[in-house]
Amino acid sequence: MTAVDQRPRAEVVREAAHRMRHHILNMGEVQGQGYVGQALGVADVLAATYVDQLRFRADDPDWAERDRFLLSTGHYAIALYAALAEVGTVPVEELETYGSDGSRLPMSGMASYTPGMEISGGSLGHGLTVAVGMALGLRFRCSQARVVNFLSDGELDEGSTWEAAMGAAHHRLGRLTALVDMNALQADGRTESVLSIEPAEEKWAAAGWFTQRVDGNDVDALLAAFDAIAERSADTGQPSVILCDTRIGRGVPLLETREKAHFMRIDADEWELCRQQLSAGHEGGAK
Repeated sequence: MTAVDQRPRAEVVREAAHRMRHHILNMGEVQGQGYVGQALGVADVLAATYVDQLRFRADDPDWAERDRFLLSTGHYAIALYAALAEVGTVPVEELETYGSDGSRLPMSGMASYTPGMEISGGSLGHGLTVAVGMALGLRFRCSQARVVNFLSDGELDEGSTWEAAMGAAHHRLGRLTALVDMNALQADGRTESVLSIEPAEEKWAAAGWFTQRVDGNDVDALLAAFDAIAERSADTGQPSVILCDTRIGRGVPLLETREKAHFMRIDADEWELCRQQLSAGHEGGAK
């Protein structure tokens, strides 16, 4: 949120999330398929993070004192590109190159290609380990920068995630925050069927983290969770996690009810209908 914008924070974030969802649909249409459902589901989370929380310079992605956002789930890159376009790090017109040969916006995130992309994600379970190392490195430099790691509920199946979680608490990395997309779906099926991760809150708390669970499509709840982290202050030395219950395809009823939702194929004549539904829902006051 800019200094001159006097609107309520939640309104600013909701408007940004709505634009991001349109960006996501436009990018998805370029390929006709992809991880559109997940991206629509986490648009509110990324809008709250980028528009309201992170400290960065859009025209200087390598600014030393920036907050770091690590996308562990590389296949969610389409959602991050929408956020980077919203805040001006990537030109909106460049989104139409998504997934194309020579594009800076590959379908799976690669740090060497995209400004603002901190790590090359995709081999799930590595993001939080990198985030812990990065937070330690920033501490040694006496930096006040925060590290935010976005990961999926499927990554809670990985032992490396829990090793990193315990390491973060042990080293008292109070400037580290994890955001977990609890959309309950993995490539091989429902998360609870592949490997149950519940009770997730108790597990994170037992690992030593300040733990909150919210509706990840409720902007007010997301902002309140971030505020609760800020009130505790990094001086407590306790890392924080927000478990975000999101709905795949959020904002587009046609996609919210689609069965094969992990890697989604959308017919050519459906894209405009998706955009119409998204606009209609927003104009009707949907959160």
